Amino acid sequence: MTYNSINRRGFLAGAAGGGIALMLPQHARAENAKVVVKLDWLMSNGQIGEVMALQQGFFKDAGLDVEFNPGGPNSATVPPVVSGEAALGQFSESTQLVAARASGVPVKIIACGFRTGPYALASLPKAPVRSAADMIGKRIGIQPTARVVIDAVIAKNNLDASKITVVNVGFDKAPLERGEVDAIGGWITNTQSLSVLGPDRIDLLISDMGLPSYANVYFATDDAVEKNADVLAKYIGAVAKGWEWTKNNPQDAVKKTVEAYPDMSLEWELKTIDLVMKLSFDPDTVANGWGHFDPAKIEEQIAMFDALKQYESGRPKLEDVYTTKILDMTKDVRPKI
Repeated sequence: MTYNSINRRGFLAGAAGGGIALMLPQHARAENAKVVVKLDWLMSNGQIGEVMALQQGFFKDAGLDVEFNPGGPNSATVPPVVSGEAALGQFSESTQLVAARASGVPVKIIACGFRTGPYALASLPKAPVRSAADMIGKRIGIQPTARVVIDAVIAKNNLDASKITVVNVGFDKAPLERGEVDAIGGWITNTQSLSVLGPDRIDLLISDMGLPSYANVYFATDDAVEKNADVLAKYIGAVAKGWEWTKNNPQDAVKKTVEAYPDMSLEWELKTIDLVMKLSFDPDTVANGWGHFDPAKIEEQIAMFDALKQYESGRPKLEDVYTTKILDMTKDVRPKI
């Protein structure tokens, strides 16, 4: 996950972080289209709805022949989307999409899978961080690329930055375990790595400190939204059904996913699935369906990072960052749960 300023060249090189790319043959029709879903990462619980859409035949029912192609640390999915080779991609956080648009890359949000970004501060009862104000007087361990997140939280909550010590850390939790920091940043869905901190660990989502963010953000280029909307709608509609099936059958979905991708841990995925469901469904999805997002939250996010001078070429216009076209086309198939 990347929050720092980003230029267009770096973005096109794939520096913006994880994503998926739905590979669409140049002249493929909306019906019976062969698509390959390429991931920057190995298969994870964030794609369990996609796996169920494949296994339960929802892609096939939509006229799509879908194949997953998990990647790795050196894989890049953004260039195929921008070049037109891919129809659709996915960012881990909405901040990445906004940064891309601000850098001149013509991409738009079309749906959001997680209601909030999973990035959170973990702390222990001996020095708890239960609110943004609790950071005062404490040492906060943050990955360098996520430093701007803490800056945004500090600004949002009118805190005195001089009273907060920010320590550069990696992604393992050892600094908190050893007492070198009082809280440490990371994704709450990485339950196995967090387990070393014990059962009394306290998690505080960045969104609960006033920083709006969506995660598992599906995006497409302006051109793809204009010319391949039918294919995008078929894909998002089928994925929505996959997440609905997962919501109704969480344990079975985990078992089927781990059977398909045995590098995943059945034990830990079973412990994580309830959290994944909480990230995927909330009162907003009950009212508007899975994948819905609120443009007002995106605008708040843009304004917040603009105030921190994160957009080298100027802040993007809100209307350039998103489209509801695909959500409108799938409103009758996306589950309201």
